[in-house]
Amino acid sequence: MAGKRAKRTASSRPASLRRTSTVPPLPTCARDVHKGARGHVLVLAGSWRYPGAAVLAARSTLRVGCGLVTLGCPSGVRDIIAAQLLCEMSVPLPGGAPGVFSGDAVSEALDLAEHCQTVAIGPGLSLESSAQSFARNIALLAPVATVIDADGLNALTDCVTDLARAEAPRVLTPHPAEAARLLGITTAAVVAEPEGSAIELARRTGAVVVLKGAGTVVTDGEAIFVNSTGNPGMATAGAGDVLTGVIASLLAQGMTPFDGAALGVHLHGLAGDLAAAELGEHGMIASDILERLPHACGAHQKRSARKLRR
Repeated sequence: MAGKRAKRTASSRPASLRRTSTVPPLPTCARDVHKGARGHVLVLAGSWRYPGAAVLAARSTLRVGCGLVTLGCPSGVRDIIAAQLLCEMSVPLPGGAPGVFSGDAVSEALDLAEHCQTVAIGPGLSLESSAQSFARNIALLAPVATVIDADGLNALTDCVTDLARAEAPRVLTPHPAEAARLLGITTAAVVAEPEGSAIELARRTGAVVVLKGAGTVVTDGEAIFVNSTGNPGMATAGAGDVLTGVIASLLAQGMTPFDGAALGVHLHGLAGDLAAAELGEHGMIASDILERLPHACGAHQKRSARKLRR
């Protein structure tokens, strides 16, 4: 049965699919709120080759309102990564090959996850076998809502349907090539049918799928949202790491996986549009998007308030 499904072109759509263009409002908080009540994200990311991915993912959680973030990174690169941190906490976890996670880090990471509302895993992990084993175990076993990106997705290629048995919600954020590997079809097939591909992946995994691209698709297999913000300047290294942190942050603040993913891609694209308006699309980098996330949140809040007054 699994082999038969892998050959599908992912072009079918359920007749009852609910299509929405409504962007959810930002989470609200009381005037006397404290940081511990605004959500705590555990980011598991980074390696010797990609230390910046971990920093981008962790910092973006705070830029959209999360109160606390702990960045778990391989012990061999913790000093390099920690030197770039200001407001983010960092924890060294056991390393395998130099500068990457070891499978021995799983139990410590799961213990950390017990004290957080959301896990984000994948940015900059690398394809080293020990890091892939670590990512696979966290993706399947994390006891809280988990956003899985980049090399975290690559770790699931041979066990993608096992995600349906996870005890907490999962959000997958693949680009077309990653989605193709998970579905067992070609990248061209995903590009030709992005909505159908995202829906099929959501059905197989029980996860919310964020299929990135021009008009990012968000679906849980029953509802679908197609994003309208963003621009070509966002096609730059690290932009996906920022999105991972944004979505994880919104889930930690209490949003449902579908609403948090839909709002996350909207805010991420809006921040990119603000950066493009100021800097131009040519030469934008991921930190330009990151730095404008608070402005995007403010613009969205004002727009939501105007709609409520009508």
